[in-house]
Amino acid sequence: MNAPTALSHLTPEIALREVPDALIEALKARFGDQCSTAMAVRAQHGRDESSFEAPPPSAVVFAESTQDVADAVKLASEYSVPVIPFGVGSSLEGHLLAVQGGISIDVSRMNRVLSVNADDLTVTVQPGVTRKQLNEEIKSTGLFFPIDPGADASIGGMSATRASGTNAVRYGTMRENVLSLEVVTASGEIIRTGTRAKKSSAGYDLTRLFVGSEGTLGVITEITLRIYPLPEAVSAAICSFPSIEAAVRTTIETIQLGVPIARVELIDVNTVRMVNAYSKLNLREEPMLLMEFHGSPTGVKEQAETVQEIASGHGGNAFEWASTPEERTRLWTARHNSYFAAVQSRPGCRAISTDTCVPISRLADCLLESVAEADASGIPYFLVGHVGDGNFHFGYLLDPNDPKERETAEKLNHSLVARALSLEGTCTGEHGVGLHKMGFLVDEAGAGAVDVMRTIKRALDPKNIMNPGKIFSL
Repeated sequence: MNAPTALSHLTPEIALREVPDALIEALKARFGDQCSTAMAVRAQHGRDESSFEAPPPSAVVFAESTQDVADAVKLASEYSVPVIPFGVGSSLEGHLLAVQGGISIDVSRMNRVLSVNADDLTVTVQPGVTRKQLNEEIKSTGLFFPIDPGADASIGGMSATRASGTNAVRYGTMRENVLSLEVVTASGEIIRTGTRAKKSSAGYDLTRLFVGSEGTLGVITEITLRIYPLPEAVSAAICSFPSIEAAVRTTIETIQLGVPIARVELIDVNTVRMVNAYSKLNLREEPMLLMEFHGSPTGVKEQAETVQEIASGHGGNAFEWASTPEERTRLWTARHNSYFAAVQSRPGCRAISTDTCVPISRLADCLLESVAEADASGIPYFLVGHVGDGNFHFGYLLDPNDPKERETAEKLNHSLVARALSLEGTCTGEHGVGLHKMGFLVDEAGAGAVDVMRTIKRALDPKNIMNPGKIFSL
């Protein structure tokens, strides 16, 4: 299997479909100013945070309701024209690119928190609500939503990609935290999956089918989520280590001992330097773990003491505490901004960002071999990881005008994914497949399983209009 090096290799069957003038006229008649064909608007919706390029969509519909989405999809279906959902544009894997042409449905105006059920610990939101907005709106209830990918992504996009983040080791991913959905299917029909009940044995689990479907089966228009009480006590600390291996071994022992740590993030020394420069911090320039503990005051103290003892056994330095909410916020904001810190460290570069996830017992093998290979390549890179659940991210920083650097980075990506799969891991822990990981899906899931996915896709989207050219080819 060769690593893909260009968009055409990722989707060899690509062919832009005609978008008839009649469809554009029908969209403008239905949506008025909510439909734009301005080049600047189309260009904005024809790119994301990935390193890929494709022609922009022919039109952008700014949906303001579920019915708007349904009507736009019905019109697109009538003309067999692709539909690409758009939230905030933070995809790292090319999900938002109109690789077969079509129209973009922007759901950013569908940004209301519809209901908060504090007694049941659930909240229902529209897809354009972002994670930061959601937590700000429910803060007064004493509750929070823990899933926090690096970008301030939309809840719709997070659901569509089955995202996670720094809290996943304790609170899980979108897979565990979405209770039910409202979805517009490829025919324009509006369906609901699931209820607010915490469990159900009724029929096929359609919620899990659409969570992670990357817009290829329908457009998510409403999401009901689990939310959690704000912890009674929170404590955050930094611990630097003499090596990445020491930090990883500390993490593995912490998880295997069952310490209910809320966050444990690895940052390598290169990335620490980038974060210091970007966020104006003075972190010790060594591999480090950023940790957070949630619980009762006594429980938090016990957790921290246990992890500090483990870290000391691996040469870790004394914990440096972020003792106030402001200090914790600054620390975690810097961690979330590590991607932007890295890109700024090499002006004019493009980043190929990739992630994998392996069983925690295989983390050291996978990560250390990947670091050695990246160091030997000469390509600048950043490395961060939600290592408590075996998930880590490499970002290769490339000169966009140097095809040799792109080729080297794709070889590194190929080798990284192949290594993760050989260790019973996955080609993507949280970014999704999109365009970049299409070449690895059969290796991970097997041809038979991917054929089942294709069968589901054809059944729900017989005209192949829902974000075509992503996850797998038809």
